[in-house]
Amino acid sequence: MTSPFGPLVVIANPRAGRGRVDAALPQVERVLRDEGLGYRIVRSTHPGHATEAARDALLAGERYLVAVGGDGTVHEVVNGMISGGRPIAPDAVLGVVAAGSGCDFVRSFGLPGDAGQAARHLAGDRVRTIDVGSVTCYDGDSEKTRYFVNIAEAGLGGAVVARAAGLSRFLGAARYASGFWLTLPGFRPAAVRFDVDGQVFAWRAFNVVVANCRFYGGGMQISPKSDPGDCLLDVLVMTGPKSDAFTTLPKVYSGTHLPHRNIAELHARRVHVEADRPFPVEADGEMLGTTPASFGIIPGVIRLKV
Repeated sequence: MTSPFGPLVVIANPRAGRGRVDAALPQVERVLRDEGLGYRIVRSTHPGHATEAARDALLAGERYLVAVGGDGTVHEVVNGMISGGRPIAPDAVLGVVAAGSGCDFVRSFGLPGDAGQAARHLAGDRVRTIDVGSVTCYDGDSEKTRYFVNIAEAGLGGAVVARAAGLSRFLGAARYASGFWLTLPGFRPAAVRFDVDGQVFAWRAFNVVVANCRFYGGGMQISPKSDPGDCLLDVLVMTGPKSDAFTTLPKVYSGTHLPHRNIAELHARRVHVEADRPFPVEADGEMLGTTPASFGIIPGVIRLKV
């Protein structure tokens, strides 16, 4: 007896969550054995290893990939499942066991944040087809393209992720909030130009959110209307003064900050963003590069185990 999708390839970042993933793996294994699920474990050892492991597994004919860790681990595994804007294996399935310090992706689907409960969800045959975003931006002097399942940002959000990465991991989920308040005072808005499915817009803005799902930053429901199956990106352009953060941020946790007079809401399949000074770009909590950046949506490219 095993999964209807075949044996599981469990791709784990043992260092994620200050070692919580490594500590959770024995429990995950017990659940998988109790459920009669065949599996093998790949422990990632360096950045990009989870992407390599996912791609190698699919090319070898394996079809059930499970990311164990935070949003960064999910990001890497998804980037190993897609190449050139297409799935390497259209029949592949992605499972997620949230065990890192940042696990916002699973919140949009009501999946458990507890490793043991999440492992039990890996049994059965229930899947949901979801969209994936793409982002092409500049990394030094060259362009690169990455794929994201959750949320990407250009501007303040990218600067916050970069700052948070340098903070102590002992802060856990509070690293993002700490990075936000440390970054906000010195971050300057810029003149930002947009091409949104052929329509041109311009604002003076300090942050651009490009959302496929709803949550980021440790439970903030930044894009409460996002549906990862509607074949559209939800774009939020923060145009107001930075002081808006003091009144808006508490409402973001409940998703009640929209509509807002200083947040432009757009919906699109493709978005191109340019700023009069380079804005840092992040996706799924991973630093990617700077603007100019182009974002797109790939409909129904991932089958998510729910």
